[in-house]
Amino acid sequence: MSAATQIKVTDTSNEPRIATHREWLAARKDFLTKEKQLTRLRDDLARQRRELPWERVEQNYIFDAPHSRVTLAELFRGKSQLAIYHFMLGPDWPEGCPGCSLAADGFTGSIPHLEQRDVAFAAVSRAPIAQIEEFRKRMGWNFNWVSSLACDFNFDYGVSFSPEQAAAKIPNYNYETAVFTQPEAPGLSVFARKGAEIFHTYSTYGRGLEPLLGVYHLLDWTPVGRGEEGLSMPMSWVRHHDKYENAPAGLPACCDHHK
Repeated sequence: MSAATQIKVTDTSNEPRIATHREWLAARKDFLTKEKQLTRLRDDLARQRRELPWERVEQNYIFDAPHSRVTLAELFRGKSQLAIYHFMLGPDWPEGCPGCSLAADGFTGSIPHLEQRDVAFAAVSRAPIAQIEEFRKRMGWNFNWVSSLACDFNFDYGVSFSPEQAAAKIPNYNYETAVFTQPEAPGLSVFARKGAEIFHTYSTYGRGLEPLLGVYHLLDWTPVGRGEEGLSMPMSWVRHHDKYENAPAGLPACCDHHK
């Protein structure tokens, strides 16, 4: 990355206290106690999530795939569980959301491991399938990605909005707790199949998607962290992975994951 385009993140507002090894180890062990508390809380939340009720999917959703049309049931690919990422790529967008693309950079390597645990994975966008395929090939991804342009799937699962909804500036996203002023939003929905029946078990939006952003967790371990404090919007530094070399700084983010 050239010096002209690289964004160097520094933070001098909180200079570190330099300690001896003994002092450093004592502070680290004290902080480890808090980390373990968070780990146990996260485990308990995961257990409670698995105990949430399911809702039956009554709609027969049909998606456009590269070579055919497929049903929601066919997206399971023989598995009993299905995770769907709602990727922000609208019908008239020239390319996908950089934030969603950051998440998608980690999908392919996870899929074989998900399949070993009886979980299928797919991404869904409202863009036409030809547009999806063009962008997918550009980014070098090979996960299953279909178009919901011909059905109401993204509207029904709270990630696509009518022009009136997007312009109203009233809570319309993340179970009506946040305002999303664009026609497309990010999300993840999970489904289960029992025989011929399909059930919706869980959906998450906004910052609930952060576990998919592995780079953020790595940044959280560094001294400066995410370095987003001075930005008008979190994730505004994110680019498609093929754009960092020449991307100008300060472009607005296309998604509001901080809400």
